[in-house]
Amino acid sequence: MAERRVETRMMCAELVDVRWKDKSGRTRKATAILEDISLTGACLQFDAPLTLKTSLSISYPKGELQGVVRYCVFREIGYFVGVEFAPQCRWSRSQFHPQHLLDLRRLMERSFKKAARRIQPPVM
Repeated sequence: MAERRVETRMMCAELVDVRWKDKSGRTRKATAILEDISLTGACLQFDAPLTLKTSLSISYPKGELQGVVRYCVFREIGYFVGVEFAPQCRWSRSQFHPQHLLDLRRLMERSFKKAARRIQPPVM
């Protein structure tokens, strides 16, 4: 599957409550692991698959994020579900800051800067 998001993905590991309606219209609820998040979407890990195009809501202490399932794939330890947030819904770090949040781009930039300082010849 080709990557379509242009926003930076923030890696995380956070338990979140997710609600959706199944095909019969029954409300379902599950706890999922938030694997990554960006301004317009997220990846969640579930124990069971979710149907494509299912509308869902991800609850967090100050509110919730609404979205729709764009992909669902099984990978060794569970089902990874890609969620595209609704057009009026955007993730904001000020509203929801997962406990374990890692900006890989910023981490790489810092690593490159440190490496560049180490290999610069001394000034004489």
